[in-house]
Amino acid sequence: MEMSLFESKSMSVSVSETVQMGRRLYLNPFSSSRHIPAAVKFSPHLCSCTGFGLKACYSSEPSSSSNRPNLYSTEIRVLDAFDDEYGGVIVDPERLPENPNAFACILHSSLSRWKMEGKKGIWLKLPVEKAELVPVAVKEGFQYHHAERGYVMLTYWIPEGPCMLPANASHQVGVGGFVINDNNEVLVVQEKYCSPTCEGFWKLPTGFILESEEIFAGAVREVKEETGIDTEFVEVIAFRHAHNVAFEKSDLFFICMLRPLSTEIIVDDLEIQAAKWMPLDEFVEQPLIQEDSMFKKVISICIARLGKHYCGLSSHQVVSKFDGRLSSLYYNVVDTQDSNCSTC
Repeated sequence: MEMSLFESKSMSVSVSETVQMGRRLYLNPFSSSRHIPAAVKFSPHLCSCTGFGLKACYSSEPSSSSNRPNLYSTEIRVLDAFDDEYGGVIVDPERLPENPNAFACILHSSLSRWKMEGKKGIWLKLPVEKAELVPVAVKEGFQYHHAERGYVMLTYWIPEGPCMLPANASHQVGVGGFVINDNNEVLVVQEKYCSPTCEGFWKLPTGFILESEEIFAGAVREVKEETGIDTEFVEVIAFRHAHNVAFEKSDLFFICMLRPLSTEIIVDDLEIQAAKWMPLDEFVEQPLIQEDSMFKKVISICIARLGKHYCGLSSHQVVSKFDGRLSSLYYNVVDTQDSNCSTC
């Protein structure tokens, strides 16, 4: 949170400790006595970001009550930023200069300051509306870290040696819903857009979970979106881990058993060609399942769960003292009174 230290009008204050580098005058951030010479005045203001950063404009104009001569004229500009907990710096994306030339100058002087102070990793988030600043940062030595719809994140590692900043997210997470009714029928779909090998194949409803979405919630949502069937989560039956899938990322895919709460199918005609309740035996006998060891194993596990010869992982909400956050912990419950798999 940013805090204004002074009013935006010009004002004069005294300082005794400064560090002069070339034609730039730098305030010593480690000094306990911070005073500015009376001939130097702030214009328009000095502000400080939480934990780090100074942004000050200096002018050589004396204060209205001073008759001292002008000694120098210089500016200090440091990007508004704050420290992270690992000795690095996070630049405030809301207070970036608008002009690329001004940004280039201030970024260069900021890096000099951060190097002098022994900072480590620099995180620079550039909103899409300031995309013209990206080549400036890259020319200064910043590297791409990741991008989202509204911004690109760049990083700069200051110390000698290998970069210790965490890499971009390495996985995407998908879910599939195994929904079976009291008639021993499985809820299946045919996708409108699929590879030639999957044409005519009836499969489980699947999809990717959304940002900040729980695995169990994503499975329920995907089934609802594709088929119109309301369900409730029972267990994670199994999950698959694969690598170099979409965009060369790794992939985690969770098979979830869901209990149907409705029966009428409403097809999502944007993605789904058809949907229906299919007898389990007929579903299992499809050639693509019989010929693929992965599909065959997944379905055999689901059938074992139906026969109560296998127990999956149920979701439990817990809070860790480590970070104080509510999380979902998936595990097999030993206490049968608290288990969806009570007769295993």
